[in-house]
Amino acid sequence: MAYEINQLLEAMIENGASDLHLHVGRAPSLRVSGSVVSIEGPALTPEDTQALVASIAPSDQLERLKRDGGCDFGFSFHKKARFRVNVYRGKGVLGMVLRLIPSAIFTLEQLRLPPMIKDLLRRPRGLILVTGPTGSGKSTTLASMVNWINENEDGHIVTIEDPIEYYHAHKGCVVTQREVHNDVPTFAEGVRAALRQDPDVILIGEMRDLETIEAAVSAAETGHLVFGTLHTTGAARTVDRILDAFPAGARDQIRVQLASSIVSVISQCLLRTVDDKRVAAYEIMVRTDGIAAKIRENKTFQITSDIETGGGRGMRTLDSDLLALFNQGKVSEEEVMNYCQDSEMMRARLNPGAAKK
Repeated sequence: MAYEINQLLEAMIENGASDLHLHVGRAPSLRVSGSVVSIEGPALTPEDTQALVASIAPSDQLERLKRDGGCDFGFSFHKKARFRVNVYRGKGVLGMVLRLIPSAIFTLEQLRLPPMIKDLLRRPRGLILVTGPTGSGKSTTLASMVNWINENEDGHIVTIEDPIEYYHAHKGCVVTQREVHNDVPTFAEGVRAALRQDPDVILIGEMRDLETIEAAVSAAETGHLVFGTLHTTGAARTVDRILDAFPAGARDQIRVQLASSIVSVISQCLLRTVDDKRVAAYEIMVRTDGIAAKIRENKTFQITSDIETGGGRGMRTLDSDLLALFNQGKVSEEEVMNYCQDSEMMRARLNPGAAKK
């Protein structure tokens, strides 16, 4: 075999890469500061990728790969690092992507989350959603929140993940981490089982389907603080995505349930800074009576205006946070335009003189 997995993982760590891509027909590639760059060496053969997969994949995951054409698992590299791994079959050959999970959990302050987030984390019940596209840092944000609760509160935290990414030690809280497919068959079953385990906090790694969304909302209603993720951008779209998962006849009821149980939607994206690092920008919605009424009355398109006027409660739109990062000199105009929601408005704000002309 041309490559050894240990050497490739060392190269990842040394170069500060977030991901390692192993594809047939190309040399192993690293994602560094957002760009994918191949390392020096020959292109991988089908035999290379198969051997690399076999060197780290557990036997049960190899069975799942054979049966389903893909698998996900967590993998520890000695005591140096931990990785989230996806293996897939494409054009009859295997490929693999490994994402480096930082060993240290960031603080809320390091992630640029405002102090009022801690007030949300102290809530005894309700639903907090962290949303954004793949690779936007949702898992990192959730790990930071769970760690803050673990260090500052007492109780029982249950996480249901696929796979488990960040390991949480018992601190002020007892922490139970369960992995879908290995410890529990599905996210929905994991939530239902968690309700029998005297939980205070439940983290759901991904709200993929109607059954899981129903279980999450029900758990939040019955007196638990529930964290969940969705691949949506913006609070209004997140609420719409949840409602759209339900049959038309059930949406009136779920609107009422969601309006009473939702605590916050934190939507984020990950940008490249001017010095080639990464920084998250956030939209933060906090439930108010006005927002709850809009959810009940199917007027979610008006939620953004409530966020714009909710600065006193710690709310912010994604575009306002992007503009703040630009004004602080942290990100370029190009990055802001790539991620903003209202490009015309943002262009006018970035170039006020041009807009007047």
